[in-house]
Amino acid sequence: MTHHFPVRRPAALVCAILATVSLAACSLDIGGSGSGGSGSEGDTGSGPQSAAQEPRGLAGSSASSQASAEGSASPVPGGENAVSGYAVGEIPPVPMFTLPDLSLLTESSDVFTPDLTQEVDSVPGVSVGPARCEEPGVLASGSGHTVLGGDGSAVTSSEGSSTTNNGDGSGAYSDPTVTITNNGDGSGTYSDPTVTITSNGDGSGTYSDPTLSVTVNGDGSGTYADAGVTITNNGDGSGTYSDPTVTITNNGDGSGTYSDATLSITNSGDGTALVASPTATLTVDADPLPQVGKVGSFPSIDAIQPVTSCGTLITLEDRVLFDFGSSEVRDDASQTLGNLAEVLTSSGAPAIQVHGHTDSVSDEAFNQTLSEERAQAVVEELASQGVTASMEATGYGETQPVASNENEDGSDNPAGRQLNRRVEVFIPAF
Repeated sequence: MTHHFPVRRPAALVCAILATVSLAACSLDIGGSGSGGSGSEGDTGSGPQSAAQEPRGLAGSSASSQASAEGSASPVPGGENAVSGYAVGEIPPVPMFTLPDLSLLTESSDVFTPDLTQEVDSVPGVSVGPARCEEPGVLASGSGHTVLGGDGSAVTSSEGSSTTNNGDGSGAYSDPTVTITNNGDGSGTYSDPTVTITSNGDGSGTYSDPTLSVTVNGDGSGTYADAGVTITNNGDGSGTYSDPTVTITNNGDGSGTYSDATLSITNSGDGTALVASPTATLTVDADPLPQVGKVGSFPSIDAIQPVTSCGTLITLEDRVLFDFGSSEVRDDASQTLGNLAEVLTSSGAPAIQVHGHTDSVSDEAFNQTLSEERAQAVVEELASQGVTASMEATGYGETQPVASNENEDGSDNPAGRQLNRRVEVFIPAF
């Protein structure tokens, strides 16, 4: 879940440190690959052999058996024997870590930016945050997430604030609400009444706000906690995910478990999985779980250079809206889009942009067409739910990833691809 920071810093913070915390706005993918199957827009699975056990194909994951070509007949739902949007016997990946867009720590410009963060129900696969633009009205690729970095630029002070330059690359800034320290060796801190950031300069660091806490240990391990969601990456290929209703465990040796109120899946790591639901207990074919990728390094702190939010970005993972390889909005997604339509209508936004994105699996032409059709499908659904604002649908195919589709060793990164398969609803500031 991405958080929208309250806009409260003075404009002086834009030029607020000689060499303090620079927060450039990109996608911070400091988690590794997921624990689930190799799901993508370009693969699906043959599933178990009996008709009662046929897999549910979906955008967002694959069945855990043999792949078939994209664009085949519509998949058969797995019903109570499958995780919603996944194949029978498939365990979703342990998600990657993400942080909010930390470049947006400054006073807004003289336009109204609707804060929709608290108005959209928090559901798995949906995030809301401030948007960043490369130029007026043009959404920056990867906006809504961040990589911490800096440009080493000098700053000035203003009334009510103080800046210290020690001449050795270190310095400090403070005003009535913000304190920033740069130790000159890549380490430093940022704090205000709600946000605290610490970078130790060795690849480890922490981020915390009233609901989100992220710890990166610098050795590939880390923890993430956000409003009931907890992710633990042990740095050795194993990890866990839990929220109030779901628990996922990847043991790092190909085995793992999934459980919710009605369904449990145990992958033995030997090519089989035991599925237990209220209606059946099944043993099905299932690939061993890929290891959870290591958590990346927490970037060092250099200099703060905040930017101004240009609107609000709502990101919906494709699995929330669509079945595998389909651009038809699922029936169970109508409520999510209905809630969103109410928020968009009440905000009074005059214009809305809807962007479709895919991962890099399958060919470029297919991905481009699918992204366009999905964006248009969301526009049509929002219009049917009463949104009267001007809406524009655009598909970008696989050209604007927010995460790596592959790990450094060339292996598949299902958690990264899951982030890339998304629909973004951009509400420009007005």
